[in-house]
Amino acid sequence: MPPLRSLLFLLAMLLMIVPSLQAMPITIKFSHVVAKDTPKGKAAEFFKQRIEEQTGGRILVKIYPNATLYGDRAALSALQLNDIQLAAPSFSKFIDHTPQLQLFDLPFLFRDTEHLHRVLDGKVGKKLLQQASIKGLHALDFWDNGFKQISANRPLITPEDAISLKFRIKSSKVLEAQFRTIGADPQILPFSEVYSALQQGIVAGQENTLSNIYTKRFYLVQSDLTISNHGHLGYLLVTNDIFWQKLPGDLKLIVSEVITETTNFARAIATQVNADYLKKIEASGKINIHHLTPDQRAVWQKKMLSIYPDFYNLIDEELIKQSQK
Repeated sequence: MPPLRSLLFLLAMLLMIVPSLQAMPITIKFSHVVAKDTPKGKAAEFFKQRIEEQTGGRILVKIYPNATLYGDRAALSALQLNDIQLAAPSFSKFIDHTPQLQLFDLPFLFRDTEHLHRVLDGKVGKKLLQQASIKGLHALDFWDNGFKQISANRPLITPEDAISLKFRIKSSKVLEAQFRTIGADPQILPFSEVYSALQQGIVAGQENTLSNIYTKRFYLVQSDLTISNHGHLGYLLVTNDIFWQKLPGDLKLIVSEVITETTNFARAIATQVNADYLKKIEASGKINIHHLTPDQRAVWQKKMLSIYPDFYNLIDEELIKQSQK
């Protein structure tokens, strides 16, 4: 083949290949540790659906629930290497480099969900997202799971009822102090080990949202559940700088808009899902449920609020006081 014809042939082949390369979709691997029927699981599925719709298939999302790909700590390492592109660990997984996120572990900090969302959407939330965006991570938004309740193998009506009980907690200095101040013995365990630890008596109690208590069947291995709404359980939706910086501008805008949409969805679904699961737990008849009266709750609150000054330096006294306002 003459040189000119060979050159034209190669050029034609390249013109055929380039569009096909451009058409290859971008894949986002999203790893999380909870069930699909939890607020985070449902939010992840909603995100996948909306991203694929809004980008016309230019971005595809693969979701790996129930720690089938990574646990939360391993997910952060994988995220930094761009082996996955999205994760939504609980705040405790970030405290080594962003201890200010332990703000959300403070007991009785938020009066209700409206108060919580004002903090997340305001100056405090924006500052925390900036502080968490280090070591190659890019913090995107906060997702709700709901307020936490306490379960144990005995009724917990007053703080004194928790004396000497071993409670499973996630890694958090605040949660350690929270349980020590009521005389309990906090034990750090991964979320994936909680059911077996309760079942085998390694720990006698735990704190969690109703969605996690139901979907992970904790209510089957505990005798009593106290509706305390004493703390918030949320997640930090995070990607990595490698992926985020390479994402084309038009797709980055769509992803940002869908994240905001998904955050609003997650908030609504968290409230509904937890209410639904409380009804299911009640209907099971497998556990005694105690609803604290306002006076009983006030006793817990007074006892646990005593730990706040201990964390003014670690978390930032101004952040705490801004949140309380």
